[in-house]
Amino acid sequence: MSEQFTRRIDGLSAPAQQGLFGRIRRGIEKEGLRVDSQGRIVATPHPHALGSKLTHPYITTDYSESLLEYITPVFSRPSDALAFLGDLHRYSYRYLGQELIWPSSMPAELDGNDSVPIADYGNSNVGTMKRVYRNGLDMRYGRIMQSIAGIHYNFSLPDELWTHLQEIDGQQDVSPQAFRSRAYFDLIRNFRRNSWVLMYLFGASPAVDRSFLEGRDAGLLPHGKQTLLSDTASTLRMSDLGYQNKVQSQLRICFNSLENYIGTLRHAIVTPWPDYEREGVEVDGQWRQLNANMLQIENEYYSDIRPKRVARHDETPTQAMESRGVEYIEVRCLDINPFTPLGIDEQQIHFIDTFLVWCLLSPSPWISDKECDRLDDNRAHVVRSGRDASLKLSFAQGDRPLAECLEEIFEAMAPIAELMDSADDDGAHQKSLAGLRELIHHPEKTPAGRMHQQMRDSGSDFVTWSLERAREHARWFADTPMDPARDTLLGQLVETSHQQQRETEEGDDIDFSTFLQRYFEHARRLKVNSGAQ
Repeated sequence: MSEQFTRRIDGLSAPAQQGLFGRIRRGIEKEGLRVDSQGRIVATPHPHALGSKLTHPYITTDYSESLLEYITPVFSRPSDALAFLGDLHRYSYRYLGQELIWPSSMPAELDGNDSVPIADYGNSNVGTMKRVYRNGLDMRYGRIMQSIAGIHYNFSLPDELWTHLQEIDGQQDVSPQAFRSRAYFDLIRNFRRNSWVLMYLFGASPAVDRSFLEGRDAGLLPHGKQTLLSDTASTLRMSDLGYQNKVQSQLRICFNSLENYIGTLRHAIVTPWPDYEREGVEVDGQWRQLNANMLQIENEYYSDIRPKRVARHDETPTQAMESRGVEYIEVRCLDINPFTPLGIDEQQIHFIDTFLVWCLLSPSPWISDKECDRLDDNRAHVVRSGRDASLKLSFAQGDRPLAECLEEIFEAMAPIAELMDSADDDGAHQKSLAGLRELIHHPEKTPAGRMHQQMRDSGSDFVTWSLERAREHARWFADTPMDPARDTLLGQLVETSHQQQRETEEGDDIDFSTFLQRYFEHARRLKVNSGAQ
């Protein structure tokens, strides 16, 4: 245990006893495909009764018209976030008819690329930009990859913690904004070093339907009639079958500083890529993509974790962070857990919170290019072979067994869990560590392991197995009550959101080409002004 780590633990002891960690803020974003009663992706429009996809704050779509996305407000209590997420499901099921919400990260049965309908956000310039951006994703990566679903976990620490931590570190000569941003990047670097822990413990995608691969050889074993299964994978979603792109891999973002992160993304957004240039941007009056650069916009960059700040209406995400610093982080490597109706539970939340605080308080040197390569290799090994008992991870000092590394990390996290529980009697963070520790030497008890074993024992195909979970979850939502106040709120938001979309469309006074040109010019102009301040 390092001197810095011990000093921080000791310095935060008194504030922790006063409830400091009870003020952690988190929000959950969960995606889920709509499927028919046979487990096939549907092509029906997003239900009008759920509100406008463009303007509804809590119920929208991600890439596809068929891919629901739920966004909770920010809560300090995990139970409140989960309760809100549950009611979003309950409200949706009221208007889904015979459709179900798919409980797995890897998609349901598909029928080629075109069977994944691109989301339609209406006729406004903002809505058209969303559609064209998705056209670009289709051209660059294909729609099938975009049908994968997951959970994003948004996490921020209370202002009081930053004040205490800055005093403990003796960094009063640094502005609070700069200190907070640097510390969040400390957290992010340690997360990058150890994100494989979350993929091992919570990975839940060891199988795919054959329709997902469209005949490609992925090195998986045939199972049942329509399934390809891995005996060792933790999360195929996070493997080279999922959100991976050779162009983006050249960006080499290892999160050493906010300045480096912003600079790298901006370079990618203004740097043309020959393959994308050959496709064209606007061809015969049809928009194929927003531009022909490495990234169309910042959101196109895929990563396990992102620094974030809520942007104002005239800002891009990086401009917001450059102006006012990092506000929170977004964890993006979480599979949907098909064994729970919400895809995530309190035990997992308590573990993630403990893990993130450990990443923050532990020493976090900058990541060299050589280490960055090792981190990518370790992650690739775990997502594909995490349940292989012989798996070893690579470090500067040599290779080490995965289980040995996990034991060491759980030991290092123990004082963090104790610190975070010091104001509560239930010991939720320590219980979470204790409960999940069993998985270290029992990969068959991880979600991926349980799913693999159940499919093997029953002989069920992936779609058949997942469809049964979807039906179980639908019954659970039907049998559990919805908060009356939240029911009223969601009902009001339906008409409000549709009205907001109409007003947005009626308020446009320029064509889309001019709108897009002004958008990118404005982004560049703000970048110059921000850099001059």
